[in-house]
Amino acid sequence: MEDDLRAVKDSTPVVLFAHIPLWMVYEQWGWGTTDGERALGLLKRFGSVTVLNGHIHQALQKVEGSVTFHTGMSTAFPQPAPGSAPKPGPLTVEPGKLRSVIGITDVTYSVGSHALAIVNDPLG
Repeated sequence: MEDDLRAVKDSTPVVLFAHIPLWMVYEQWGWGTTDGERALGLLKRFGSVTVLNGHIHQALQKVEGSVTFHTGMSTAFPQPAPGSAPKPGPLTVEPGKLRSVIGITDVTYSVGSHALAIVNDPLG
């Protein structure tokens, strides 16, 4: 990542795709990564950074300085909210409600626009 960013101007908006959140959502469940701090340190010089990830099957957002974090919905196997259960794992959901807790995250970029349009759409 360091090599990839070396030639990029500070004024360039950066979009980073990560599997696991780069911020520690819930350490006890492994919902974060220990090298996230290092990665975020490399991104500090940029005026606009968007980090998109999945893994934890939660629709979460956070803004820290010039970095906006978006964690996408689950397309299968909904997870409990961080810390709301003894451990992570697929939730048991009533059959009629399953489509309301899984979904797809759409990200749209328009040239000249200052922000990404990010929409979490439940399947039902």
